[in-house]
Amino acid sequence: MSGWDNTDIMTARRTHMVIFDRDGVLNVDHGYAFKPEELEWVPGAMAAVRRANDAGAVVVVATNQSGIGRGYYAEADMEAFHAEMLRQLATVGARIDAIYFAPHHEAAAEERYRVADHPDRKPNPGMLLRALADFGVAPEDAFMIGDKPSDMEAARRAGVRGVFYEGGDLDGFLVPELARLTGRTFP
Repeated sequence: MSGWDNTDIMTARRTHMVIFDRDGVLNVDHGYAFKPEELEWVPGAMAAVRRANDAGAVVVVATNQSGIGRGYYAEADMEAFHAEMLRQLATVGARIDAIYFAPHHEAAAEERYRVADHPDRKPNPGMLLRALADFGVAPEDAFMIGDKPSDMEAARRAGVRGVFYEGGDLDGFLVPELARLTGRTFP
């Protein structure tokens, strides 16, 4: 989980969770995104995060970050990218409650990240299971939006509904899924 203090958010009891993949879902995937100045949001992404916040859902990100393990960038670079995401989200009254990341890869340059089948690396469900446990949300009260088969498999293994995102306005895409999760209607 990224290193900011979200103790107050984690102690607030919310019963629903929206799990977003990062690259290709929240930000445009240019390949190994880590430079804050190159952050480009997917259309409707900031509004989608705010809509999930306004619906009272816990909002988390679960992202494979093999670029760290492969030595393309450091954890500090990823943290800076996440800090910029959070800063920009705050300008529209939105927030991400936690970011879980898996820097592991079987061909990692750094030995500490060289793991063939780490339980956190999607399609494994480790990050999702930890998010559910950290926030006390039942799997049936959560869904994950992802853009890769590995996202959908991680959701399935965690007992969470996976929703495959193929592009377009993320906020518009989120509305029916959020309504299905919460039983509420959204404009």
